[in-house]
Amino acid sequence: MRLYLPAGILLLWCLMALFGSFLPLEPNRIDLPHILNAPDVGQWLGADDLGRPVLDRLVMGARTSFTVALGVVCISSLTGILLGAFAGYVGGLADLLLVRVIDIFLAFPGILLAIALAGVMGAGIDNVIIALSVVGWVGYARLARAQVLSFKHRDHVTAAIALGTGHVRIVIRHLLPLIAAPLIIEATFGVASIVIAEAGLSFLGLGVQPPEASWGSMIRDGTRYMLVAPHMVLAPGVAIMLVVLAVNLLGDSLRDWLDVRNTTEQKNR
Repeated sequence: MRLYLPAGILLLWCLMALFGSFLPLEPNRIDLPHILNAPDVGQWLGADDLGRPVLDRLVMGARTSFTVALGVVCISSLTGILLGAFAGYVGGLADLLLVRVIDIFLAFPGILLAIALAGVMGAGIDNVIIALSVVGWVGYARLARAQVLSFKHRDHVTAAIALGTGHVRIVIRHLLPLIAAPLIIEATFGVASIVIAEAGLSFLGLGVQPPEASWGSMIRDGTRYMLVAPHMVLAPGVAIMLVVLAVNLLGDSLRDWLDVRNTTEQKNR
């Protein structure tokens, strides 16, 4: 019951991202007579400094954050899991090299490295996805490597090696299914951090460019009018908070559900 609200928030976020462009919205329509209008019946979330409807831009901003979150999670998780799993399984020089590369990446704050990469490559949603993916694969690689190191000496893996099974097949068929649960949980929490990171990059002007909408750029535009039009900041700020909170709550619940110890305790009761 307590998960219905966060699930509903994430469902609404996904629906806005997937079907927002099919709605009769006008996020870029400039209406000078309605500049900085407060929320009313005609404009539920008010208007911004150019008279554009905040609600319409909020829906379009959902598409931006969803696209970046989905793209970064897919790219970084796939890259990190494959590198970490194979390095942990093979060991030796490959494992040592991966550990050193991970240490180098962890020596820099992730968001600062992403800002530097986005600044070098230039603004745009594609470059934001690339920059955040370059930073985000490290966590998946560390987790996959640690999990593979703990499972690669199991009896079924030893039996597969004795039967002459190839290393790639062993990793994909015998190891990855065993380590899927913690990696899925890592991905859910990664979505929350990516939403915040994308908003931060857009706030700095390194994300999508005007007139395209982003929750971070909406907050940046609204900071100049906080005293006269606080709705310009509150609407995207609350949207980011709700999405991140919903993802974290569902991630916690998923972690508890996949935890074997909790499942065993409930059965014993």
